[in-house]
Amino acid sequence: MDKVKVEKLMINYKTLEKFKRFKEYGNQELSMLEDLENNLVENQSDSPFYGIYIGDSLIARMSLYKVKQKYDFYFDPPQDYLTLWKLEVLPEYQGKGYGKALVDFAKSYQLPIKTNPRINSHGFWEKMGFQKAQYKMERDLGENPLIWMPEGVKEIQTTD
Repeated sequence: MDKVKVEKLMINYKTLEKFKRFKEYGNQELSMLEDLENNLVENQSDSPFYGIYIGDSLIARMSLYKVKQKYDFYFDPPQDYLTLWKLEVLPEYQGKGYGKALVDFAKSYQLPIKTNPRINSHGFWEKMGFQKAQYKMERDLGENPLIWMPEGVKEIQTTD
């Protein structure tokens, strides 16, 4: 695999069309179309979407949101962190390092990362260095988040 370039995706109708290709593969629960459409309506200029292109084809994508320190209930010391979600690689490109390239891009910010993995993806996230967060009912609301921590950061220890 050549050097992979992760790009910030523009919030526009061209990107919306490229996202439709992902939904065609049956990954409806991962669809970012609604997010993108909402951002188009809100006319946001700062896109939370990142992707990898081969030629003109978007073959991998993710959402990456920065969460402010005041909402950090996962990491010690409390700090800004990233929420990575809806990472998806088109089936014919899976197993070739594109998902890892997206995760490595997120890690390059050197901020802790939280993700809510989809079913059957725990093995991938473990290979990427993520661990299961200690479950806290009020905070996690039925989700089972995985976290990654840069050096010097620990998980907040919960009491329930």
